[in-house]
Amino acid sequence: MHGYPPPPVPKKLKEMLADYPYLIERLQQVLNSSAERSRRIPLMPFDDAISALDGRLSTFLYEARDELTLAEAGEDKGMIDAAKRKKSAVSMAGVNQLWITDEQFRAYFLTGFT
Repeated sequence: MHGYPPPPVPKKLKEMLADYPYLIERLQQVLNSSAERSRRIPLMPFDDAISALDGRLSTFLYEARDELTLAEAGEDKGMIDAAKRKKSAVSMAGVNQLWITDEQFRAYFLTGFT
């Protein structure tokens, strides 16, 4: 990130997705891209970061639905239960009112680009 600290993934998102560290890493990647974009063109960086997270979380929900469909087709109860838990966690994470007020996240994008 060219000498800048990486943007923080909102704490609540980390908590909700704690069982899926690879999803948290994907959120970090999209935030890194958002921060780099905002450093080049500092136009509404906080809104850009929210939009980036919302988009990635929507992708996670589509993927979780697909995983559940595949698990149900295979009729493996363990896989079905795991896919249901993941879909539920991702679905809750998609409610941005639960994480949008994270102070570190807000501060990074609201004060780091002015």
